[in-house]
Amino acid sequence: MTATADVAIIGLGPTGATLANLLGEQGVSTLVLERETNIYPLPRAVHFDGETMRILQSIGLQDAVKAIARPGTQGMHFISGTGQTLLVRQGSDQPGPQGHHNSWYFHQPELEALLRQRMAQHPSVRLCLGQHTESIAADADGVTLHSVDTQSGKTQRHRVRYAVGCDGARSAVRASINSHLQDRGLKQAWLCLDVLTHRDLPLPPYTVQWCDPQRPMTMVNKTGRRRRWEIMVLPSDDSSRLTQPDFYWPLIQRWITPNDAVIERAAAYTFHSVVAQSWHQGRVFIAGDAAHQTPPFLGQGMCAGLRDASNIAWKLKAVLSESAHPDVLTTYGSERLNHVREFIDLAVRLGAIIQETDPERARQRDAEFAEQGATLFAFPQPRLGPGAYMAHQPNAGFVAPQFTLPDGRLMDDAMGHRFALLLNAAPHPQLTPAAQPRLHRADVTHVVAEPHSPMQQWLTQHHASAVLLRPDRYIAGWVDQATSWSALDEWLTRLAAPQ
Repeated sequence: MTATADVAIIGLGPTGATLANLLGEQGVSTLVLERETNIYPLPRAVHFDGETMRILQSIGLQDAVKAIARPGTQGMHFISGTGQTLLVRQGSDQPGPQGHHNSWYFHQPELEALLRQRMAQHPSVRLCLGQHTESIAADADGVTLHSVDTQSGKTQRHRVRYAVGCDGARSAVRASINSHLQDRGLKQAWLCLDVLTHRDLPLPPYTVQWCDPQRPMTMVNKTGRRRRWEIMVLPSDDSSRLTQPDFYWPLIQRWITPNDAVIERAAAYTFHSVVAQSWHQGRVFIAGDAAHQTPPFLGQGMCAGLRDASNIAWKLKAVLSESAHPDVLTTYGSERLNHVREFIDLAVRLGAIIQETDPERARQRDAEFAEQGATLFAFPQPRLGPGAYMAHQPNAGFVAPQFTLPDGRLMDDAMGHRFALLLNAAPHPQLTPAAQPRLHRADVTHVVAEPHSPMQQWLTQHHASAVLLRPDRYIAGWVDQATSWSALDEWLTRLAAPQ
């Protein structure tokens, strides 16, 4: 049976739309099925990090996204009920190691609009809105999907080689592969208020986590005059009244009143910390909220989904173009599972600080922080789980920094969606004429570090003659005193051969 596309994506939130763009950039025939016909118009995710901006850069949206987003230069402060600063994530007005600011705030409908506009520029991507995916059946050769038009009720049949479920927390695709969610230790009801102020107000410019045992709360400074309050739901609260104005306005009236703003959205949520037990079965995969859900205390929910998209996109392309063996697709879940768990577990630990409602334990917490002083913390940079990199090398499996090249371009813009070899400016006796064809067959582009440049300094610091980067900009392997060109070549050979 002839496939209607190489890859089907079920769900067009930020994860699905990013994956569609990544595949479209590489000319992969892609079918996108989305139940809704329009973008959800109200705020949801509000934060992403520098690595996420780097992924958006890879699909040509860097400038457009920066026009709608705000860099989080002021950081995040954890404040006790008595006004004591407990914990600080420092902000910066300078780009971080990913070549962009480490923190960004945005309005999700605007980002989704940009992703769809970009997607429409890829001839290989076909978007079907108003299509509810009713069934998914995989076999040895591909995946058959049936979708129902939500307006006409007409059923359509689709045949693809691979399918990726980006269909959210209640994922039907996850259910179809019999994958269960594993709890990481946090489940708590919160009220989310998205606020649009009438004018500028004297509110903190940074994100505030109010660690007040009487009522834990979060305030996020988003973009323009948009703000968000997240309010922990207490056992004594009447759950039927949470989204009523007479309930929530008194809780935030010390900062803002109905005369100052309108409420764009009031919604009660349960913050979850869960990870899917399995991320694929045969030719069917899951990504984004279908694979994991993280509490929002780090602002990493959407970031994790876009990392999923970046990871699986290059592997699908490599397998479809026959430059990698299909076994590489099994590394998607193993790599991403360990990585996302580190972020979730940190968010759970931060949640335990914020959500403490016992007055005595809160006093003990505050006393411990007072003794050590306000603690600074940074986002982790976890290593991927076992997968498609040279695991014996301690630096492999981590995301590489992004440097600015002498011509002013960011490094990734010069590389495109392919493997890249960063070469030290020093002589390379190991790079023999025999190595060149091998690298060419693997479609590896070369970037030579200029003398005394930050890239050259980084390579020299790590005693590296060369560093091989994957298309998702994670380090595949190094050439140094302990690892030769032949070892790197052997790894590339294994990537293209049965495991």
